Amino acid sequence: VMTPYYSEETVYSRSDLDLENEDGVSIIFYLQKIFPDEWNNFMERISCKRESEVWGNEESVLQLRHWASLRGQTLCRTVRGMMYYKRALKLQAFLDMASESEILEGYKAVADPAEEEKKSQRSLSCQLEAIADMKFTYVATCQIYGNQKQSGDRRATDILNLMVNYPGLRVAYIDEVEERDGDRVQKVFYSVLVKALDNHDQEIYRIKLPGPAKLGEGKPENQNHAIVFTRGEALQTIDMNQDNYLEEALKMRNLLEEFHENHGVRQPTILGVREHIFTGSVSSLAWFMSNQETSFVTIGQRVLANPLKVRFHYGHPDVFDRIFHITRGGISKASCGINLSEDIFAGFNSTLRRGNVTHHEYIQVGKGRDVGLNQISLFEAKVACGNGEQVLSRDIYRLGHRFDFFRMLSCYFTTVGFYISSMMVVIIVYVFLYGRLYLALSGLESAIMKQARMRGNSALQAAMGSQSIVQLGLLMALPMFMEIGLERGFRSALGDFIIMQLQLCSVFFTFSLGTKSHYFGRTILHGGAKYRATGRGFVVRHVKFAENYRMYSRSHFVKGLELMLLLVVYQMYGDVATDSTAYILLTSSMWFLVITWLFAPFLFNPSGFEWQKIVDDWDDWTKWISSHGGIGVPANKAWESWWEEEQEHLQSTGLFGRLWEIILSLRFFIFQYGIMYHLNISAGNKSISVYGLSWLVIVAVVMVLK
Repeated sequence: VMTPYYSEETVYSRSDLDLENEDGVSIIFYLQKIFPDEWNNFMERISCKRESEVWGNEESVLQLRHWASLRGQTLCRTVRGMMYYKRALKLQAFLDMASESEILEGYKAVADPAEEEKKSQRSLSCQLEAIADMKFTYVATCQIYGNQKQSGDRRATDILNLMVNYPGLRVAYIDEVEERDGDRVQKVFYSVLVKALDNHDQEIYRIKLPGPAKLGEGKPENQNHAIVFTRGEALQTIDMNQDNYLEEALKMRNLLEEFHENHGVRQPTILGVREHIFTGSVSSLAWFMSNQETSFVTIGQRVLANPLKVRFHYGHPDVFDRIFHITRGGISKASCGINLSEDIFAGFNSTLRRGNVTHHEYIQVGKGRDVGLNQISLFEAKVACGNGEQVLSRDIYRLGHRFDFFRMLSCYFTTVGFYISSMMVVIIVYVFLYGRLYLALSGLESAIMKQARMRGNSALQAAMGSQSIVQLGLLMALPMFMEIGLERGFRSALGDFIIMQLQLCSVFFTFSLGTKSHYFGRTILHGGAKYRATGRGFVVRHVKFAENYRMYSRSHFVKGLELMLLLVVYQMYGDVATDSTAYILLTSSMWFLVITWLFAPFLFNPSGFEWQKIVDDWDDWTKWISSHGGIGVPANKAWESWWEEEQEHLQSTGLFGRLWEIILSLRFFIFQYGIMYHLNISAGNKSISVYGLSWLVIVAVVMVLK
């Protein structure tokens, strides 16, 4: 098993747990509220009546830190979960090897013998340990562990403690050493593997690297430098936010047998595993994400693997045929930019090189998901940008050429096609509204309606009044409905579906449609995809408006305001929607989209409508927007720096991207041209000079502002 780790949380520190936000809510208080039974059990275990007694005892504080860390998305939780594999192997070996009398005595008596126990028993416990060590190794690839150790970072101490507590754990990291070559001093990079010995880390291997360690994307580079330290025929890739369960670990040897089973023409090279999302109880958003993800990693991937045969690797706990992959370019492509979503390229690579990806539902691994709106949006932005880069990749091109017609279509709709469809939905909303508006402003709409009424052409009247319904919020929830129905019955599914609608899941999914289409479209036009760190903490704080503005201004707020302006102007000048009922029928789904894009960040923000917080947020935002940028001023301190960061992609874009940006921006001038002749000031004059005068007014306003 291999886990890439950078600088995420290992074990929560005392100050992390005790630190209160502006509402007086700390992580430990939050955990007590969402896990009340487990908190009571913990207090009983350490024989404390009150919380104050826990903080007074050093040993209890350490136990408390671990208790909290095993309920977050920490390295400590992942390591604990993966080391269950070793426990399961020892238990299975005991059942295979022990004599009848030893089995009657029990596993614990044999596995942990006292000093005075018989020698034969101790030798059996040594055999169990040896067999488990032969069959299972766990490498955590903590890229900057060496730097953390030198700087005295507590995370390095936490990682060392994990190695001491779990002797089977190995840590791989990159060591930077300055070596003298004649007169020159140059930096040399080594890949190092360490284990714990007598409460210190002991070096096992050191491999000199040919150059700097990180040239491409961070996570795949991290995996690539450590893959040489893995052993065995199968390799399970585990993310930093995963967990495992002992009863699932017992099934691992059944799963590994699948490599020898008949799965069609080709031998399986990646065994897909389902996931259990454990963050669903944290908030309503986490629940939506957990349901959406659960439907994807179960019902979705089952269909992708069989009958469609287009399942790839999605960063889930899949088990790779290690020998197959390390002789065919490894499990992680790491080119900067293009391999942003590096996981899926492992699946592409495997399929292109005559591999076979299967999916198995009888074993699952725990997985944590993002829990706050901003974290979810960052994650979706990263995935959308990754899909934008996949469109340009030669892997997708080759798959498209070499698949048969049906697999080609299946591949398209389950990878980049989903994002292209999302983008087309948003584009169609724009086309529909601008088309309606131009018809209304040019007088064509009233002329067509007049003709239709005169001739009694009711079909034409009906066609002019046709509405566009964009209600993706309900559609996105359908796979979840099916999955919950299959696993827990359709009554439960219906109940959950209704509760999700009441908790505004339609608002959330419509909002995330905006995130996907914006970032995907921008990557297609201009490139510039980059990794976005989402942060995996608990969301127990109110997010300031300035932060939300920086995040959603270009992707949602500006677009929402534009669509709202179009809807208002169409209501004033349109001829089809003569009464309010017709107007509501015609534009209700558009208004839902607009309101969602403008107000979802407030709805899903803790204490989003508390008056004092709104006042403080307004002060903070006005201070930020009136600040001038400068060299070295970060985006969260000044509007100007943020603006330059937002326009960065336009500097590196090509001629094609710039051309499209200009063409798309021309829509505002046509809007201005149409609306000028409907204002009272033009007094019915249709001359082009009216349009020229409107430009003079704009120039005058800009000069006054300047």
